[in-house]
Amino acid sequence: MNIVQAMVLGLVQGLGEFLPISSSAHLILVPWLFGWPDQGLAFDVALHWGTLTAVLAYFRKDIRLLAKGFWGSLFKTTRNLRHDFHQQMAWLLVIASVPGALVGKLLEEQAERAFRNPLLIAATLSIFALILLAADHLGRKQKRLEEICWWEAVLIGCGQALAIIPGVSRSGSTIAAGLALGFQRADAARFSFLLSMPIIFGAGLVNLRHLGTDVEPAALAIGFLTSAVSGFLAIRYLLRYVVKHDFRIFVWYRLVLAAAIMILASR
Repeated sequence: MNIVQAMVLGLVQGLGEFLPISSSAHLILVPWLFGWPDQGLAFDVALHWGTLTAVLAYFRKDIRLLAKGFWGSLFKTTRNLRHDFHQQMAWLLVIASVPGALVGKLLEEQAERAFRNPLLIAATLSIFALILLAADHLGRKQKRLEEICWWEAVLIGCGQALAIIPGVSRSGSTIAAGLALGFQRADAARFSFLLSMPIIFGAGLVNLRHLGTDVEPAALAIGFLTSAVSGFLAIRYLLRYVVKHDFRIFVWYRLVLAAAIMILASR
């Protein structure tokens, strides 16, 4: 892998992780379209550490408050889960991460092999584009994040679990779930981004074994930095964009990409 390829894939990962277009799908499709050798899971994991850095940097104030809330919830004298938002949110993020962790463990082998098929990706891009469109159109978009309860967090976490299939999009499925539950667009996106932290961190730890000597240090560093910077910008852009706009632009992008994949795959 050369530096240009590492930079392109880092950009793809950073944008795709937080925009509802599926980073895993694009990390498979870009090498397929350009005839590059598949970068494999090792480089994918490195890029995910870059996007984890992005979300940690963007939400650093929230993370500090969540960590303080989690710590306070462990002791009887400071525990106030009913009225302390950050104590409650810290545990909701833990609970919501369980479905994704379980499904990731159960379907790890399929994710590495069977799910990396362009036609499957085209199908999931299309199906979940329509699901996002429906959720955005039909959702009431009135609830604030402060009103979330444990079962809503679990349902959003189940949406995240589906993202093990490339083309689904982790951010797209969790945002769609939040919208379907009646949350405002910005709040659905915010919870989606916060929820990405445990799952990316956990996946990164589990898959560290894939990082071997076949990864060039320079390419690894470029990919990491590019994914971190582009991921940070994607978070900032989307949170500002959804204040006044809907998700149709991403729906159309997914449908057009799916059509292009099917055309190219049929040749």
